[in-house]
Amino acid sequence: MKVLLVNGSPHKNGCTYTALCEVSSALNENGISTDIFWIGNKPISGCIACRKCQEKNKCILDDIVNEFLEIAGDYDGFVFGTPVHWGGAGGAITSFMDRVFYADLNGGGDRFRLKPAAAVISARRAGTTTTWDQVNKYFGLMQMPIITSRYWNIVHGTNPDEVKQDLEGMQVMQILGNNMAYFINCKNVATKMGIEMPKAPDFVFTNFIR
Repeated sequence: MKVLLVNGSPHKNGCTYTALCEVSSALNENGISTDIFWIGNKPISGCIACRKCQEKNKCILDDIVNEFLEIAGDYDGFVFGTPVHWGGAGGAITSFMDRVFYADLNGGGDRFRLKPAAAVISARRAGTTTTWDQVNKYFGLMQMPIITSRYWNIVHGTNPDEVKQDLEGMQVMQILGNNMAYFINCKNVATKMGIEMPKAPDFVFTNFIR
């Protein structure tokens, strides 16, 4: 069992990374292996709605998004971390997640369905809860069980040392890792007992035009 933690910050070893490492440590202590995937600090285009992913099951824009899609199916759970920029998720991680999930959904992929996911938010001061709401919306659409902690999954600080001083935030990260590990282990036991995942029906798409 393994979890992929996505660092959506332009800083490879900054505050978001520090929070993700705390989640990773808790997962490891519960027997779940982890990897951290950094989206980098190069420009990431937003989705251009060309729908070519329907044919390719990947994005036509061949960049870090496709690198992620190539390995995502091998993981049993996901944690997406982002800093707060202007009261919301960073622009790069927003473009990244838009394209990742759109490509999988429209391409008929099954990389994410019923795999647990969590959002981790890092900020100096404010905008954390709105960002948490924003990121969780992806998981709800993708049929990914949302893992929570004893508080919203947020940490505060302007640098890694300050984040580590946010003792409540660090505990929230630990509990998040414990809860995700428990869910993954329960799912694994259920599979071994012969409890099958629900079948995925053909999607029905409607709009409000009569």
